[in-house]
Amino acid sequence: MTTREYNNCVDNYADNIYRFVLKHIKNVDAAKDIVQETFAKVWVKRDGIDYTKARSYFFTTAHHTLIDLVRKEKYMDDEARIDREYSQSPIKNLDLQTQLHDALDQLPEIQRTVILLRDYEGYAYDEIGEITSLTESQVKVYIFRARKRLQEILVSIESVLD
Repeated sequence: MTTREYNNCVDNYADNIYRFVLKHIKNVDAAKDIVQETFAKVWVKRDGIDYTKARSYFFTTAHHTLIDLVRKEKYMDDEARIDREYSQSPIKNLDLQTQLHDALDQLPEIQRTVILLRDYEGYAYDEIGEITSLTESQVKVYIFRARKRLQEILVSIESVLD
């Protein structure tokens, strides 16, 4: 990939990658850092990247960088997260978007990733497979399970609100 192609990719994909990462971690500063690190990693390897597959490569790199951060932080804040989950009060009068974000937060990491890539970013199953290193069948299964779980969560929230 040439420098011009790289810059074109940065212009075209930066916002999408940022939204993707931010939906996962809900931390603006950390999301910006991950996006920056993603672009730095791709810059180093730009000569070996095919421009026609650059979009997938950028999202794959962002996904792996995100996973690394989540794994590192998981060990640091397990206790804080558990305390926070048990101290939350019941959900009342939330708008639909907030309910959906809360429901997404309850999904396992891989399910949340495939749902965000499919439903928010519009990737095809095979592209999601490339990004997450899963087969197309596995992607479909994870998306199906995630949607079923989201349905269960949202229906239970609806019954609480009524």
